Amino acid sequence: MSLVSSSMMDIGIRAPGFTLPNTNRLKGNAEVSLQDFKTRPVVLIAFICNHCPYVVHIREAFAGFAREYETKGLSTIAICSNDALHYPDDGPDKMREYCERFDYPFAYLYDEDQSVAMAYGAQCTPDFFLFDNVRELAYRGQFDSSRPGSTPATGADMRAAVDALLAGGRPVAEQIPSVGCSIKWKD
Repeated sequence: MSLVSSSMMDIGIRAPGFTLPNTNRLKGNAEVSLQDFKTRPVVLIAFICNHCPYVVHIREAFAGFAREYETKGLSTIAICSNDALHYPDDGPDKMREYCERFDYPFAYLYDEDQSVAMAYGAQCTPDFFLFDNVRELAYRGQFDSSRPGSTPATGADMRAAVDALLAGGRPVAEQIPSVGCSIKWKD
């Protein structure tokens, strides 16, 4: 496991569009597009995977957060871009299994060619990109300050950012990068 920080792309950048296969049979269609969420006030794109200890650490808190905030107007979309050939735990079958096992309340999309991760500049798992109602980047940073082996995950940083957007404001300007395992890029 190599520790990597998110790239912290510029605030205000427009969300790159995508259409990807959805592994969560209970949430959304067989394919999900960013365009499917055009009427939602706030959209969170989260690059996650199944095996990274940083994702495992926040997994339950993240699912609970997404469930809670969906009722407030947030749409969460999770994407796995890892090389499933070399990391089979991150392939579509295992993704489907994790959706059921952990009751994921969001679409969990498979980015097989890694083009969406590249378009977003995703570097690690987890890596978060929060977009406002016109799909401009408003927050790119950590879920919270907890790390594996430390305090439990609360989502404090993400909650503050989403609350600010939903209230018509902006998240704080000083945002702390997310950290986690590097995305497992194909050769």
